[in-house]
Amino acid sequence: MTTFLLAPDSFKESMTAEQACVAMQRGIQKVIPDAICIHVPMADGGEGTVDALISARQGRKVEIEVCNSLLHKKVKTYFGLIENDQTAVIEMALANGIHLLEKSQRNPMLTSTLGTGEMIKAALDFGVSKIIIGLGGSVTYDAGAGMAQALGVKFLDKNGQSVAVGGGQLNQIQSIDLSQLDTRLKDTEILIASDVNNPLCGENGASYVFAPQKGANAEMVEILDQNLSHFADLVEQQLKIDVKNIAGAGAAGGLGFGLMAFAGAIIRSGVEIVVEETQLAEKIAQADYVFTGEGGIDFQTKFGKTPYGVAQVAKHLNKPVIAFAGYVGEGVEELYEEGFTAIFGIVDGACDLRTALKNGEKNLQRTCENVVRLIGR
Repeated sequence: MTTFLLAPDSFKESMTAEQACVAMQRGIQKVIPDAICIHVPMADGGEGTVDALISARQGRKVEIEVCNSLLHKKVKTYFGLIENDQTAVIEMALANGIHLLEKSQRNPMLTSTLGTGEMIKAALDFGVSKIIIGLGGSVTYDAGAGMAQALGVKFLDKNGQSVAVGGGQLNQIQSIDLSQLDTRLKDTEILIASDVNNPLCGENGASYVFAPQKGANAEMVEILDQNLSHFADLVEQQLKIDVKNIAGAGAAGGLGFGLMAFAGAIIRSGVEIVVEETQLAEKIAQADYVFTGEGGIDFQTKFGKTPYGVAQVAKHLNKPVIAFAGYVGEGVEELYEEGFTAIFGIVDGACDLRTALKNGEKNLQRTCENVVRLIGR
């Protein structure tokens, strides 16, 4: 009996990772009705990370309300609990994601990670010993200052007054007071799941690379970078913590930096964390074939994207890996040396983006069916 391990990421704006698994299985079983399909929906620290780990580890959702990124209303959101409620899984984008604000509302000078801090605080209230935080999809540029405020840190201006922190106000901070920082953080392992390697500041930092995508004009980009630099220097001078140049410090508008500086977090590749937490290697060992994929695959896939992480595990176990994507871009030839056996685009003929997204599940099912017909029984 043939066994298929299905480990896709979400196909953004088209289908979730679990929906992709179901579509793959439908295609496979049209050819091999008795095929065994093991679903392991994946993520890399961005969209779908909480759902992927809840699914893989039989966890549960905890629904809460937190402040949105502009602090003017509450957002209904959730985090996950796995491992007998000892580990919390948080996606910062579920509180402070770019998708939660209309394009006209996105202003990195004002947006705050306070809501993410409230999610962390809620997780600590459950007595967890470990928190995994995915940083993809943010709309914030406050270097995690809002998050830190939610956990008790006070940021004061030259007059000793509290600063309401967004990316545009970081330069007003003159002193940092940790006396009320939540003491439970010291006893909690905090892992940052990120697919971004950028430092906090400079031409490769958070502002210059990502801020234009999230509402910043050229003038804002320069101000944000200067403010992030000011904040990082203050943290180094007053707290003796220098993490601004660590790869990933610039993730989520510097939230990576803030989590390392104020919560003692350790940053790792998001897909590596998900691979471990889903026990992917043990499941791939049982399979004859591995199917993975996401919305797009190109030369950037090897820099920590989900299909690459899956392929690396399968390569060590000598399992064939077939990847599916909404679009296949330049440089995919490089991936064949990294564990990929074949890569297929799923779009059926020429069509507009809206149609391609709408028909994603049907196209993925059809492409998987055709591939399995080639594989045979």
